[in-house]
Amino acid sequence: MEIDIKTYIPGKIVCVGMNYSCHIKEQDGRFPESPVLFSKANSSIIKDGDKIVYPQEVDELDYEVELAVIIGRQASRIREEEVYDHIYGYTILNDITARDIQRTEGQWFRAKSFDTFAPIGPHIVLAEDIGNPQDLNLRSYVNFELRQDSNTSSMIFGIKRLISYISHSMTLMAGDLIATGTPAGVGVFMKDKKLLNPGDEITCEIEKIGKLTNLVAS
Repeated sequence: MEIDIKTYIPGKIVCVGMNYSCHIKEQDGRFPESPVLFSKANSSIIKDGDKIVYPQEVDELDYEVELAVIIGRQASRIREEEVYDHIYGYTILNDITARDIQRTEGQWFRAKSFDTFAPIGPHIVLAEDIGNPQDLNLRSYVNFELRQDSNTSSMIFGIKRLISYISHSMTLMAGDLIATGTPAGVGVFMKDKKLLNPGDEITCEIEKIGKLTNLVAS
């Protein structure tokens, strides 16, 4: 199997919430006992350089840099020690979120699934070229201002645990994408709510993968 980022659309996108301790501490401080899962519609996918469209229905738009895992072959009920055998590669996902809708609706699917709310890229790096995915620096910038700065070693639930856990609920198919959570520094929890506006440029960067850059358009 070979996946080209230019044409890649995952069959399903499974996301993990509250998976960095620093991100939890900037919220309410309540740590999850097991992974918190949600989904984004695959129709929300765009690529590096594409525009994020600020919907008319949204008042609070936010960013989240995340390491994304791409599944390499169909499997279910994967044991943790076998997880890496099922990974094709890695890319970056910017989990764009309508915070006002997320807050008022209480569930996250619509707030995270508007068209253009899932920028991915700039490349897919094969698993063997990443080495240890649990020791990668990840950062985000808005208009060149550093907002998020952490390392995947700070995940509460690591990649082996996440993929094993998810696969015990649903069969993972080749090409499915698992987004592994975001660290502290998102706009909604910063002083004075540093949320996104039309014209802003967001860059998400992960070591060994590169930089994913998108502009917000009205």
